[in-house]
Amino acid sequence: MKRSLLLLLIFSLSFSVACKKDQKENKETPTENTNDVEAIQNSKSEKIVSDKDAKVVVSLDAKSNSNVSGNVVINQQGEIVTLVAVMSGLDEGVHAIHLHETADCSSADGKSTGGHWNPTGQPHGKFGDEAGYHKGDIGNFEANEKGYGTLTFITREWCIGCDDPAKDILGKAIIVHQGSDDFKTQPTGDAGGRISCGGIIQ
Repeated sequence: MKRSLLLLLIFSLSFSVACKKDQKENKETPTENTNDVEAIQNSKSEKIVSDKDAKVVVSLDAKSNSNVSGNVVINQQGEIVTLVAVMSGLDEGVHAIHLHETADCSSADGKSTGGHWNPTGQPHGKFGDEAGYHKGDIGNFEANEKGYGTLTFITREWCIGCDDPAKDILGKAIIVHQGSDDFKTQPTGDAGGRISCGGIIQ
């Protein structure tokens, strides 16, 4: 009887040690379960997003006998593109700013840039309006009494150097206008002369 109890006790201890060893090995070598697959997919997504990050700095030069100059920084982080413009030499009041078809600022009046960038063939309007708008219809900003103006514009509808011609802003031009955009006059918003120009080129 004592011998049977001793054998039973030895067997129980051996089984317990073996189970703990198996648990330790399983803990140290995880299998690829659903959570692991999701983690891998997420890490790949993060890598894809980081590949889309880009930056362009644009210098704005005076046109049409104006003194308007400035700098524009365009950043892409993932799907979000942010444009920040700082300008000087402006008349006090409201001015329009648009993206135009081509990054050619060679003419004195800025008209070498062509019309508004409008890859989807929409009517001119306020950006995001259901009635339609050009992809280059950024809008208006205000210059103060010292002639300084700033603008921040954020969108998911642009990209920097992607394969989508309806979104890629590389090769386009930034134009600052003398007047304000009324968002209805076709095809320009009656924004007046082109007083500053910069090509979006990497």
